[in-house]
Amino acid sequence: YVELIIVADNREACHAPDDVYSCVSASLPSQFYRALNIRVALVGLEVWSDADKCPVTQDPFTTLHEFLDWRKVKLLPQRPHDNAQLISGVYFQGTTIGMAPIMSMCTVEQSGGIVMDHSENPLGAAVTLAHELGHNFGMNHDTPERGCGCRMTVDRGGCIMTPSTGYPFPTVFSTCSKKDLAASLEKGVGMCLYNMPEVKVLYGGQKCGNGYVEEGEECDCGEPEECMNPCCNATTCTLKGDAVCAHGQCCEDCMLKPAGTLCRESSNSCDLSEFCTGASPHCPANVYLHDGHSCHDVEGYCYNGICQTHEQQCITLWGPAKPAPGICFERVNSAGDPYGNCGKDSKGSFAKCEARDAKCGKIQCQGGANRPVIGTNAVSIETNIPLQEGGRILCRGTHVYLGDDMPDPGLVLAGTKCGDGMVCLNRQCQNVSVFGVHECSGKCNGRGVCNNKRNCHCEAHWAPPFCEKTGFGGSIDSGPMRLAGTPSFPGAEPLLAAHSFHSQSLRRLPLYQPLHISHPMPLSLSVGQPCLPPLPPHHHVLPVHSSTLSPSRAPPFHSLPRQQSSYRVDQVSVCKSQVI
Repeated sequence: YVELIIVADNREACHAPDDVYSCVSASLPSQFYRALNIRVALVGLEVWSDADKCPVTQDPFTTLHEFLDWRKVKLLPQRPHDNAQLISGVYFQGTTIGMAPIMSMCTVEQSGGIVMDHSENPLGAAVTLAHELGHNFGMNHDTPERGCGCRMTVDRGGCIMTPSTGYPFPTVFSTCSKKDLAASLEKGVGMCLYNMPEVKVLYGGQKCGNGYVEEGEECDCGEPEECMNPCCNATTCTLKGDAVCAHGQCCEDCMLKPAGTLCRESSNSCDLSEFCTGASPHCPANVYLHDGHSCHDVEGYCYNGICQTHEQQCITLWGPAKPAPGICFERVNSAGDPYGNCGKDSKGSFAKCEARDAKCGKIQCQGGANRPVIGTNAVSIETNIPLQEGGRILCRGTHVYLGDDMPDPGLVLAGTKCGDGMVCLNRQCQNVSVFGVHECSGKCNGRGVCNNKRNCHCEAHWAPPFCEKTGFGGSIDSGPMRLAGTPSFPGAEPLLAAHSFHSQSLRRLPLYQPLHISHPMPLSLSVGQPCLPPLPPHHHVLPVHSSTLSPSRAPPFHSLPRQQSSYRVDQVSVCKSQVI
């Protein structure tokens, strides 16, 4: 479930004073995403009827940054949600109609996007919103070189993640989008999406048939024509016969599963499993290890539910690669240029890395493919560094063609280990104690670990909240680890070991039937072209494929970082009904 807040800026509020436009725009993306077993729940609609609460200009890059900053500082603390999208009545410069950070879903800093209201038909903004949500989920553009399968032909709209669209608008996702989504979820993107939305905050009021169990309802499987749930009467939203439940991972054959039944496996070394409570048909909300826990054989630290290491980032960029020696980070990142830096300062200039922070700047690798594997708009930057003892060492970085003010996907991720007991935060190598994980774990009596809610996740034979008494393991957040009635003494066989965090199973959301929509609208998209920043003499750019480099028609990024994410720029120009 994506708990979405839509914000309509002042220009949009004047354009649609009854808020109907934004409401309809939210319901349509929800229907698109049902085909991916994802529900988009509108939990808030904010309309800036008096004045904009953050700067909204014709510059989409600036507007996106300002909106995401406002969301982080103002909106998120007041109204918890998973993602926020700004629908703007301002016409952006050039051909841009939408923009969003990629693989940023659930992050505090970047889970959101901007959408230009470019059509009188709500489907126009709705498709763009679905497209930008796709980027937040880690979906890349359906470019020709990816060979994506789309069940809708171009003349019927094509697929939602195409870099350009035309008449009619697309309403389905391609095979590439589904693969991108699966890969992102497996990597831990979307850790916040596994809880049920609070139905009392759903926008639009109560209705039997909206797919959400609200006050007075025992179940809700959608409209009668789409409901395939054998336990629920779609007309009355009541349970059938002797059914006890109708929905949820802890409901099977209309009955509750026993307490301790595994309902969601850990997806990576920083994730924790969840178990049925025996009292609810729903699996508990997702929890994971507290930031700062060691992971990957103490080579990294957990951060936002993912084990961040230089090695994994090198593999993401280069395939079978490994981090370069420290001298590469120190020499390259001391330059303060586009190819070696610690991000940008307050004036927008590239910042030189201090020696202690060098491993928090541009990632430096060795080995791997001849060129970056993240897409055709990324090039290899190779630097030869002479050694005092003779010889040279080759350092490999990457440059991705994005807007000048965009975060760089070639930068080391926040939360990455940069030394013993040290972690990268805000481009600085800081002591891991800033997370407070040791203080949190200290209350678990050596029989459990601390989760992201600062509660103890106990080993199999100990009881939460502090793992000091015998019990069934787990936490007050994740449910009991073992089936009720099994022995609770040490030596008994647990259902799942408390530290079995390496499951490769992909999490799955509840299955919903897709709704098929077809609404033709005339519009077409086109893109621009970047230029290559000048290279200092100690760098060398490897040749790239003959295809045109373009930040707007972004090629496949198979796995991009969460914090320093790249951006997808979605653009429009008035053309005849031709998809470019």
